[in-house]
Amino acid sequence: MNATETAPQAGPAPTPVDPRSFDSFASFYPFYLGEHRNPTCRRMHFVGSTLTLLCLAALVITRNPWWLLAGLLCGYGFAWIGHFGFEKNKPASFKRPLYSFMGDWVMYRDMWAQAFRKAKG
Repeated sequence: MNATETAPQAGPAPTPVDPRSFDSFASFYPFYLGEHRNPTCRRMHFVGSTLTLLCLAALVITRNPWWLLAGLLCGYGFAWIGHFGFEKNKPASFKRPLYSFMGDWVMYRDMWAQAFRKAKG
């Protein structure tokens, strides 16, 4: 074990939180962020959300409704790959779809804000 690793804590496993137990988005969002600790999962969300926005732009420009389906597939597809493949958890969107949808876009905004802060130096 090197200096950056820590020994596992002894004690009972944390009790899983039911996403349906939150009564406001403000109380849900910290839980949502906790379900996105893996950087690759967050990046997958970011890519999926960006592609979704591009698909929505294509929908407006072309008026072809297939772009709506493409946007949904990009957004949820990338997010779910991030959860199942990297985060190793089940997306909260299965139990709290509206708050999860809102959380996706708040996290997306926060990721852009962080990128701009880093770019400013």
